[in-house]
Amino acid sequence: MKEKEKKYIALWQVMHRECLRLTSRPLYLFCMVIAPLFCYIFFTTLMDTGLPKNLPAGVVDMDNSSTSRNIVRNLDAFSQTGVVAHYSNVADARIAVQEGKIYGFFYIPKGLSSEAQSQRQPKISFYTNYSYLIAGSLLFRDMKMMGELTAGSAARTALYAKGATEDQAMGFLQPIVIDTHPLNNPWLNYSVYLCNTLIPGVLMLLIFMVTVYSIGVEIKDRTAREWLRMSNNSIYIALAGKLLPHTVVFFIMGIFYNVYLYRLLHFPCNSGIFPMIFATLCLVLASQCCGIVMIGTLPTLRLGLSFASLWGVISFSISGFSFPVMAMHPVLQALSNLFPLRHYFLIYVDQALNGYGMAYSWSNYMALLIFMMLPFLVVHRLKEALVYYKYIP
Repeated sequence: MKEKEKKYIALWQVMHRECLRLTSRPLYLFCMVIAPLFCYIFFTTLMDTGLPKNLPAGVVDMDNSSTSRNIVRNLDAFSQTGVVAHYSNVADARIAVQEGKIYGFFYIPKGLSSEAQSQRQPKISFYTNYSYLIAGSLLFRDMKMMGELTAGSAARTALYAKGATEDQAMGFLQPIVIDTHPLNNPWLNYSVYLCNTLIPGVLMLLIFMVTVYSIGVEIKDRTAREWLRMSNNSIYIALAGKLLPHTVVFFIMGIFYNVYLYRLLHFPCNSGIFPMIFATLCLVLASQCCGIVMIGTLPTLRLGLSFASLWGVISFSISGFSFPVMAMHPVLQALSNLFPLRHYFLIYVDQALNGYGMAYSWSNYMALLIFMMLPFLVVHRLKEALVYYKYIP
């Protein structure tokens, strides 16, 4: 039998062995299929409205006039703000904020209407709880808008009283009209903002963990030598045969989330779905190779899994989708390139959001290719661990 045929037979035997292991252990089914599907549905349904609606807010109306009541009604009309309580003083409203009953309150001072009519510049105050960043930010935006509208309404009434026409009043109040156009996510949808990176990030984390576990458990169960013998003592055939079934399953899960996000939920994908599917394949392969490096560097199951979980969790913070990398410390900016999710995120921005061609993201594809080459640095160390390492519980 030719040497090449022997390699193919050995590869097939290792793949068959791994398929049997995958089907015999429910843990693989959970980590490779159930957990990703759960995360897909969980994150997309958690933020299905796009933005939080009717965030609870309070009002302290010391004026109790028709003007102040109109202000409260207009504030409650904002989609993100829901006025759920009226308080007689600031102390009670502050206690409600501290107890988490409301995220902020709007304070209308006594004499607001009369002082506004006499142009004595009354002060409106609002307080938001920034311990909850999203809720605090949205309430701050609505309350600030309401304050500006109230001030503009009072100024417009005064201009009308002096004989100004509507065009003259509006030209004075708003000499420059601002026309805003949010790019790529014009709905300001948090689901679009978060899910496009959270979901592949969770899949990457699971790939790290499963790759490390599938190799580390061979050492723990003392089946590593049997695995190597089946592959004709070739570490390359052993790794390829073990991880190819994983690649197929994880790639199918990657195709599923791309179809789910860009076809069923109609998230922005200006380059078409196929470049994103290719980027997902690169992420899957890069993540598997990183898992090999992790278990090759720390060839014990518990240390390898700790390494994988730590690297995977840090990826969410340093990839740049929540806090921009350009605003980080220069050292962290350089370190962000060591995480596959960072390069996937940049590919997603270039292609799905901006609609650029794949050639525009060549540097990020090259980075993912470099991740795929990293196992060559540790395969010999990993083979020694498979042959000689004795697992210590």
